[in-house]
Amino acid sequence: MATSVGKAREHPVRQGTRGRKERTTEMMMPVEQDLRPTRVRYRIIALIFLITTLNYADRATFSIAGEAASAELGLSAVQTGFILSAFAWAYALAQIPGGALLDRFGTKRIYIAAIVIWSACTAVQGFVGWIPGLAAVSTLFVMRFLVGLAEAPSFPGNARLVAAWFPARERGTASAIFNSAQYFSLVAFAPLMGWLVHTFHWRAVFWVMGVLGLIAALVFKLFIHGPDRHPAINKAELDLIREGGGQVNMEQAASGAAPAPTFNWANVRLLLTSRMMLGIYLGQYCINVLTYFFVTWFPIYLVKERGLNILEAGLAAAVPAICGFIGGLAGGVISDRILARTGNVDRARKVPLVLGMALATLIIACVWAEQEWLVILLMSLAFFGKGVASLGWAVMADVAPRQLAGLSGGVFNMFGNCAGIVTPIVVGYIVAATGSFDLALGFVGLHCLLTIVAYTMIVGPLRRLELPA
Repeated sequence: MATSVGKAREHPVRQGTRGRKERTTEMMMPVEQDLRPTRVRYRIIALIFLITTLNYADRATFSIAGEAASAELGLSAVQTGFILSAFAWAYALAQIPGGALLDRFGTKRIYIAAIVIWSACTAVQGFVGWIPGLAAVSTLFVMRFLVGLAEAPSFPGNARLVAAWFPARERGTASAIFNSAQYFSLVAFAPLMGWLVHTFHWRAVFWVMGVLGLIAALVFKLFIHGPDRHPAINKAELDLIREGGGQVNMEQAASGAAPAPTFNWANVRLLLTSRMMLGIYLGQYCINVLTYFFVTWFPIYLVKERGLNILEAGLAAAVPAICGFIGGLAGGVISDRILARTGNVDRARKVPLVLGMALATLIIACVWAEQEWLVILLMSLAFFGKGVASLGWAVMADVAPRQLAGLSGGVFNMFGNCAGIVTPIVVGYIVAATGSFDLALGFVGLHCLLTIVAYTMIVGPLRRLELPA
């Protein structure tokens, strides 16, 4: 009996002890979970990707609406070429000032203003030809020039956000994600814009894209912040980014005391006298020749040279764009895996780049392709290769001086987007002179080979460029 009572008394004690232990464990669990890094940086890159998708779609509006607009407004092939190039004139010229503004005032303020301005200018293009006394050619040129001016800070801004939000081992993939938006934009928007032209009118393309841009500006304002200011990030993720080389405090200077201007001739001279940087600039220019052919003349090529209607051209253009998008993601993942396995940045960036551009030269084979499906297949393979090779922004995150992230990105993008001036005009003159796109395809393919030369013979080992002491 005594033994039974003793056991009966012991049982509640054991239960009470176990209950306290369970409660203690439950109280500790939120602390343990808090030690796990959040994944806010993945949400940031997803939003950057979506906004960059819209950015590229706005660049391509006239390439989709251009055939119908040219017929209604009476534009020649040469005039169309100059209108298509107007964006890149301003975009290239404004890169250095845009990068300097980012360094001075911070990514968020400059980027939001840029989205609002380029969206308004896109919408205005839908009214061209309705105002008496204003020539359609000059009005379209000016409006597209202003779109290019406003979009100038976008890619240097993307590069700054990636440098701030991602450790070095993830930058290749992050840069590839936002860079692959150039392909996804046509996947998402080329069929939509083709349908708008076919169902409504070419003017509807500009109005719809302008409204979507204003919505994007609001999204950017609400959800994109620097790592040190984001309300959803925890200390563990902040430490992970910082310890991996992320510049988490990049935006602080822009909101506090005014930093020293990064745009001065000594800094520009440092960038322009580096053989490594010049080789990277040349490579980006050559890669963008292919990009600008695709976003300007390719849909028109499908209509004029291959006999598709505008709706079919919009759908057909989406297939190479999908392949470019897949290639862009694959290139970033492959590059980061090579870096993780070897620790060699030079090999990790150059191997996918060289192999991808070698595949991109298949665009020349379209000259001899008779069937439309074969043209789309060759273009798809070429743009898959170009996507794999699109690591320029990851390279810039690896080599740009830390104090000159915006300026370095601006100079890099200025050189790269000179291709947007040259390519539409050269292709326009070739088509006007020969009545064919054959030489134009050869012109584009030659630049794929020049990219390989730039990275294998000029750039040399990739390393961080440092400011003089």
